[in-house]
Amino acid sequence: MFASNFLASGWTQAMSSNEQISVAQLSRLVGLPDAPAIVDVRIDEDVAADPLLLPGSVRRDYRTVADWGAEFAAQRRVVVVCHRGLKLSEGVAAWLRHRGIPAETLEGGHQAWRQAGGMVFSPERLPPGASASGSVWVTRARPKIDRIACPWLIRRLIDRQAVFLFVAASEVEAVADRFGATPFDIEGVFWSHRGPLCTFDAMIEEFRLASPTLDRLARIVRAADTATLEAEPQAAGLLAASLGLSRMYKHDLDQLEAGMLLYDAFYRWCRDAAEETHNWPVPKPAGEARR
Repeated sequence: MFASNFLASGWTQAMSSNEQISVAQLSRLVGLPDAPAIVDVRIDEDVAADPLLLPGSVRRDYRTVADWGAEFAAQRRVVVVCHRGLKLSEGVAAWLRHRGIPAETLEGGHQAWRQAGGMVFSPERLPPGASASGSVWVTRARPKIDRIACPWLIRRLIDRQAVFLFVAASEVEAVADRFGATPFDIEGVFWSHRGPLCTFDAMIEEFRLASPTLDRLARIVRAADTATLEAEPQAAGLLAASLGLSRMYKHDLDQLEAGMLLYDAFYRWCRDAAEETHNWPVPKPAGEARR
């Protein structure tokens, strides 16, 4: 009787490894610059049943971990995800640790993440090459708002290895054709403004990134990018900081790196600090003020 209750309780799964991360813990790291690399090792049948992936994750075949494991040697932290957090993720994580790569499994796996309502994305719109060495994107030089916001979104939540090319506006589509890149934030291409919405909005929609935090950030980006600053109080600050960065950096890739930090800060504000206020001097109690 004890043995059957022990198995039914799922205690064997909980005791399977001390190298686990919980759904709640991982959800606090998603979207941050130091988020762990996430490797999805679910079998094809499970992916067919639910093709959405954890943010920033890549799919790999658990059977060939000896071949691809070295890809993650430079990572400070790796989280391996299978369907329920059992044998596949346990085995892959153990193999990676054998190679000296810090690896954990997601407790409860993809199933637990989905049940908890964790953010996911659809890889359907990923450009070719994203699953191997990173997708390649191209847009106009001298970025300001959308052309920094979109790379931030892609690198933080879609494709950590994505490459961004900034070229003369007249050459974007030709460069896209010659170098196998995906054009964005120019007229007449798929990844661009749609009515009152900007390219950042389009990417959130197409990648199916449902998140209250991203929704709030998108409203700020949209207001800053479409000259509707009155729509969001924070939009003027984002515009001012973005224009300042564009004058601080001669090279677009340097500006992109600085802008990534700016959007990291706005993301954290949207997620954790939107209700916080600050004032100085701190108001004193009425009795103390009379002394």
